[in-house]
Amino acid sequence: MDLWQLHIFCKVVELKSFSKAGEAVHLSQPTVSSHIRDLEEYFNCRLIDRLAREAIATKAGELLYDYARRLLSLREEAEAALSIFHGKMKGCLAIGGSTIPGTYVVPRLIGSFKTRYPEVVISLVIGDTEKIINATLSGELELGIVGAGTEDKKISQEPLIDDEMCLIIPAGHKWSRKKEIGLDQLLKEPFILRECGSGTLKSIQQNLSRRDIDMEDFNVVAEMGSTEAVCQAIKSGVGVSIVSKIAVSEELRAGTLRALPIAGFKLKRNFYLTRHKYRSLSPLGDAFCDHIRKELSCKIAAGRS
Repeated sequence: MDLWQLHIFCKVVELKSFSKAGEAVHLSQPTVSSHIRDLEEYFNCRLIDRLAREAIATKAGELLYDYARRLLSLREEAEAALSIFHGKMKGCLAIGGSTIPGTYVVPRLIGSFKTRYPEVVISLVIGDTEKIINATLSGELELGIVGAGTEDKKISQEPLIDDEMCLIIPAGHKWSRKKEIGLDQLLKEPFILRECGSGTLKSIQQNLSRRDIDMEDFNVVAEMGSTEAVCQAIKSGVGVSIVSKIAVSEELRAGTLRALPIAGFKLKRNFYLTRHKYRSLSPLGDAFCDHIRKELSCKIAAGRS
């Protein structure tokens, strides 16, 4: 067993395919299969079930995957530490972002970080808040920026910036000329919901619970898996929704969508820098966290001036 074999094994598990894993690591499918067989012989058990269309990790494979990810992360941490020792910053960093910060905030932070450290390779995974937190817990990601808090005691979260959410309606909607909407009116209107696990949905639920209102009180007509899908559905007249203003800033400027406040509600939340409480950051992860704090504090200061 060596780290290269574990790297190939992780690719097979993550991509659920021998051929896709081969493409990712620039090896033929038979060569990938040979490496997996070597690992199975080494551990004396089956690690991958070869189904008709997918390669799925067995229980033993899932156990090995967790350790393999940690070993590979430790290798990357060692390479980064020695690069810094030699006065360079390079290596690989795997981070995550929930849908809104991952799409609209984190890429800009990566860009400014790469300007300073061009030899660093950053892998960004975007998913709902629950997915990013779980991947951080498992060690698949070193850190993430998400739009909702968690009660998991193994997770450490640091508030970064505020995000304002508003009721979003299409241009030409019957409420277009109103300055705000009452909650009683909103409950009757066709409403588009984000999927379970999203930070946006969790924040909405937390704000509504303070008024003893549940999502079941809404006239939900659709559930969407991304903010982009919600926005397209709003434009198409499917319904209205509560969305981050950051995510629809271009549409608001163009006039294709309009934001309305909800009377008596201040729909604000934080974006959180999220990491494993009991796992030390790599030198790269530490440097990226420092960069995030400096960049965002500068923008907040500029906004107040």
